Amino acid sequence: MKKVYIIFLIAVAMLSFKAGATDETSISEPIINDSVATIVDETVQDAIATDSEPVNDVDTVSSTVKADQRASLGLDDFDPDTFRKYRGADFKFLKNTTNPAVKPYTFLQDQTWVGIPLFISGMIAKGEKEAFRQNYGNPNTKIRLVKYNFHSEIDNYTQFSGIALTAGLKMAGVEGRSSWPRLFASSLASYGIMAGFVNGIKYTASELRPDGSTHNSWPSGHTATAFVGATILHKEYGLTRSPWYSIAGYTVATATGVMRVLNNRHWISDVLSGAGIGILSTELAYGICDLLFKDKGLLMNDLAYHPDLSVNPSFFSISMGIGLGNKHLTLPGFNFGIDDPDDPDDTPDTDPLELKFRSATAVGVEGAYFFNPYIGIGGRLRVKSTPINGWSQFTDIERKSLKEIAEDPDFQDAITYFDIEIESDHITEFAADAGLYLSLPLSSRFAIGTKLLIGESIMDDIDVQGKFLGNRIDYDEDGHFFKDGDMVAYSEWDYINVHASNSIKFGTGLSLTYAYKNSFSWRVFCDYDYSHKTYTATYAPFTYIENFCPRVRQELIETFNWDPVQEYKSSASKRLNQWVLGGSLCISF
Repeated sequence: MKKVYIIFLIAVAMLSFKAGATDETSISEPIINDSVATIVDETVQDAIATDSEPVNDVDTVSSTVKADQRASLGLDDFDPDTFRKYRGADFKFLKNTTNPAVKPYTFLQDQTWVGIPLFISGMIAKGEKEAFRQNYGNPNTKIRLVKYNFHSEIDNYTQFSGIALTAGLKMAGVEGRSSWPRLFASSLASYGIMAGFVNGIKYTASELRPDGSTHNSWPSGHTATAFVGATILHKEYGLTRSPWYSIAGYTVATATGVMRVLNNRHWISDVLSGAGIGILSTELAYGICDLLFKDKGLLMNDLAYHPDLSVNPSFFSISMGIGLGNKHLTLPGFNFGIDDPDDPDDTPDTDPLELKFRSATAVGVEGAYFFNPYIGIGGRLRVKSTPINGWSQFTDIERKSLKEIAEDPDFQDAITYFDIEIESDHITEFAADAGLYLSLPLSSRFAIGTKLLIGESIMDDIDVQGKFLGNRIDYDEDGHFFKDGDMVAYSEWDYINVHASNSIKFGTGLSLTYAYKNSFSWRVFCDYDYSHKTYTATYAPFTYIENFCPRVRQELIETFNWDPVQEYKSSASKRLNQWVLGGSLCISF
């Protein structure tokens, strides 16, 4: 995986080198304004009149411009090497060239402050712990957002993709905002400020990681590092050359944060706050360097200071919201099938299983490309976690029953450990949608949007694991239990599991977007999704009997025609009408 990542970076650098090699103009084009163009025309005409070789580059023209003209055009400190046509790779790391045609940045101009709302979103998600985890005092609880084991080390490398791509473009000769010395200073300050924020908060908050390894989970350092690199790429190339650089950088940075969650190393709150710190640190660092360097080492101006939604409503966004709707699910009671022929009043247990959902926490990424100011296509990826109310009462009742069995005088010497572990106590939905996006511009800065989407909804399970460790037992003719030698009895199984079927989902929504500055936009939205799912609960509280006392199992089968080890299921279908209210940070292009 590491080799693939390195090859990818080399390929990007080579493509950038090729793109730069075909560029017929240098970054000096902005200085060739009307006044300089007039002087160029006059110089060329003079050359023709004197039957000499025409002159068409700025180096030669600038040397023929009179002193007063040079002063009025700001060419007194003109560096010919700065205004050259593209000549290939740039490895002059210590050369601090400056383009006098570039307007110096101000401190406030570099600050969008978008990192602050992201950081606060992480704090809110951290405060809503029930959305992604619950602790019932069980030291063996291992609750995670994704139950299934996912492991990848690619996030250890993608966290550096933004700064690696920036350096690769720079070395390939694709000029961005800053010269090498100014880029070095801005980048070093960005990572330094980020490290101070992250480590200062990590070891003060002392938040336990979801895998239980250490108490330094919030905020995510990997995500903060990734968003520092993405914001450097955004400032150096996304604002000066093409917003697609910004889209690429922030997409990979977001993927890094998602993988930290999937690897069970961070909660979603850690990732959101880490992203906010990464963006804020870079903006502060660039602002400080603007104060220190002033106009030294600047090579290109920004293409625009804010997006125009009446022309280009295309976007890539990171969103967070609250999910509403469908608060209640009733599953029929489990039928254990026990029929005692000597007891005519014995009937199966038919008490229903009641599941009460709390408000969900939803996070996602979304993007769309518009062909004109009104119509586009795009897609959305979203993770929505819904906790279940009353789950602690269920586990308390079940643990009480297990404790009574473990303390029974007939069994207590034979049982070493008997408990249940909560693997997941909420339903997590992973949804991918694609479709038509519509925008109605109200002005250059405001637009109303909607969409028509179709996609797939996949839900993770509610899962409680049972664990039993002890000695196998048997019983004599008088019904007295005793240890069956030294045979060890161990069982680990799904004690109870609630599963929702995968399904097709349909979505729409309404949004209001405000174009802020530096290609950033804010959006508030209300999304609606519809799907039809079948929920199935599987209950197996007696599986341990198979290894603990197989003779009891056989007796129950022969006497009551009932196998306690079998799984008992209960199912119900439900139409889901779900709403998500939230906000998004958008990169507009």
